[in-house]
Formats: sequence, C-alpha cells, structure tokens
Amino acid sequence: MSRVRVHNFSVSVDGFATGEGQSLDTPFGHAGARLHEWFFPTRTFQRMQGQADGSTGVDAAIAGTWDAGIGAEIMGRNKFGPQRGPWEDDEWKGWWGANPPFHTPVFVLTHHPRPPMEMEGGTTFHFIDATPQEALRQAREAAGDLDVRIGGGPTTVREFLAADLVDHLHIAVVPIVLGRGERLWDGLEGLEQRFRIESVTTPSGVTHMTFTRP
Repeated sequence: MSRVRVHNFSVSVDGFATGEGQSLDTPFGHAGARLHEWFFPTRTFQRMQGQADGSTGVDAAIAGTWDAGIGAEIMGRNKFGPQRGPWEDDEWKGWWGANPPFHTPVFVLTHHPRPPMEMEGGTTFHFIDATPQEALRQAREAAGDLDVRIGGGPTTVREFLAADLVDHLHIAVVPIVLGRGERLWDGLEGLEQRFRIESVTTPSGVTHMTFTRP
C-alpha cells in the first residue's frame, strides 16, 4: 500500500506551525516568512520559481525529497486560501498562480464542497467534505501506486496524526518563537512511540526531525 507522507513542515521552537491572523497578503499570519526562510535558498524552492540555481547543502537535500513518488496531496482549506464559510469568490485559485507546484490531484478539505478546479501542469483541486480516512481513500485512488502527501496546515496534519494515518513525517524546527498562532503538537501526547525518529541540525539553525513508521 502507498505511504502517507508529510514533508518540509516548519514549526517554531514553541510549537506553532503558522502565525495568528491569516489574510490574503499574509498566508502565515504574523509569522510572515520566518518559518520558511530556511527553505527559500534551496534548489527545490528556486526550481519552483523557475530558477536553475539554489543551495545544495543539507537543508536542500532534505527539502528535495518532498515530491519524489507523490501521486496526490491532501490539504486543509486554510492552506488553499484565506476564505472562511461559503465560497464567495470562485475566481480564487490559490496562492501559487496558474501552474501550482503540486502537479497531481490535490484534495482540499472543506465543509463547503465545490466543483473541481483544473490548473496548468497537472494539478486539479478537488474540494471535499470528508473525514481523514475518507479523504485518504479518495487520494489513494487518485494516486495509484504512488504515495499521498499531507500538505498542511497544522490542523490537517494534526488530524491525520491523531488518526494514526501518517507513515513519514518531516518536521523542520525553526529557531524562532512565535508566541501565538496554530500549534501542531496539541493532543498528540506519546506520538513519538509510534515512530523511529532521527534528527539533524544544519548550519541554518534548523533541526530536521524525521518520524518514520517502523
């Protein structure tokens, strides 16, 4: 069976995976870009921007594993956009432009389903009201023999961890203190007992923690 994976998921040292006050101009609220500054210089991110260069150190090597063997993604509605409640703007197509970086089917969890949205490059957003188990069933069907990535945000990752559906979890612990926002680890006491854990700290100050199901 295909694996369920989380990659490049940044968390502050006080456990917040996004800041408070998400808006159209601030996808991560008051955190701004600070959670992801380690990622921006990497070759993986630069290639997403259409650039040929980028760093090739340990941060880049770990970041670069995010799309290998992925056949579908599941994300929460707040990762797709800042809207709440019934959809009022069907023209919103996400923060990634006409050609999002996913290049697979993407299942957006929402209490307000809407028709699929086909983008350039092979990405199609499907808006579904489903439990983690049902969303995973649909994503696996779309992915075939490939793996399914849980893209975030923190509420979605936490729900899949709570349901014991994650096989591989990469957390980038960033040396900043946010103080407020959405926490990842709440309610997940004893999570470490399910996984084999490895960690490495890089010159950027980021500690990459990898949780892999034995």
